[in-house]
Amino acid sequence: MTEAAAGRRERTRLPAVSAVTFRRAAYAALVALVLVTVSGATVRLTGSGLGCDNWPRCGQTSFLPEQGYHAYVEFSNRVVGFLVGLTTLAAAFTAWRARVPRRLLIGAVALPLLVLAQGVLGGITVIFELNPYIVMGHFLLSLAGVALGVWVVVGAERLTGRLAEAPTAAWLGWLALALVPLALVLVVTGAFSTASGPHSGGADIRRIWNLEDAVYVHVRVTAIFGLGFLVVLVTVLRSHGRVATAVAGATLAVLLAQMAVGEAQWRNQLPWWLVLVHVTLATLVWGLVVTLAAVLPRRRNSLPLP
Repeated sequence: MTEAAAGRRERTRLPAVSAVTFRRAAYAALVALVLVTVSGATVRLTGSGLGCDNWPRCGQTSFLPEQGYHAYVEFSNRVVGFLVGLTTLAAAFTAWRARVPRRLLIGAVALPLLVLAQGVLGGITVIFELNPYIVMGHFLLSLAGVALGVWVVVGAERLTGRLAEAPTAAWLGWLALALVPLALVLVVTGAFSTASGPHSGGADIRRIWNLEDAVYVHVRVTAIFGLGFLVVLVTVLRSHGRVATAVAGATLAVLLAQMAVGEAQWRNQLPWWLVLVHVTLATLVWGLVVTLAAVLPRRRNSLPLP
């Protein structure tokens, strides 16, 4: 290769990015994934799931929505989903250009793939006229995206050296990890309660279950999760880990707020906007529980990612 050709190749080569840039992109992707989860819940709680006549179009002949409140709500959620796709693509691209470790790169690349799968499943829910089980699957896929986004952010923090793992007992990390499936059951039973109540997606959408029975199960699961979380909280506080303590404290604050909102929404006949606040807090609880499990090492004296 001549010197001139080598120079041209060097100029056309994509520039590398820093780990700090990747960390910022990872945070942006995580925030976007939380927002699309909340906007999707807004569509359901306002009964706007069939606000658009087609998918991916919204109007009969164009992508733009027809006049109407429900059409605007549904179309806004699709716009948010498109922006989430761009944000997660940016996170995947910066991970590639930052030359992050292979596991972290795979996680970052999986983010836009999850968003794509979520968009496809969203179209399927419209085709099947908001089948409640498909709608719930769409919500669970959103939670999977949030969990993966958290894992990528924690990896980015370790990569930049901002999250040093303190030497702790391995069982503490495993204890926090065991809390994740409990949190998932908590959120899923809450979703069942929503699908069994007045905000299942529309007046003509069938309910999955009896509302009182669904809430009965959800309240019991909340109690079990609360006890498990208290065990983890006390253990984390005794370990004196700064980051883990901060995450556990934030989880406790959001969990208490969520329980208060849950009680308020039940006593006020479940207004949709208060249910939306409850769903938003539930998403934050889920993300924080996953964060706690991710920041606590599951082997003694483990080192940050190289």
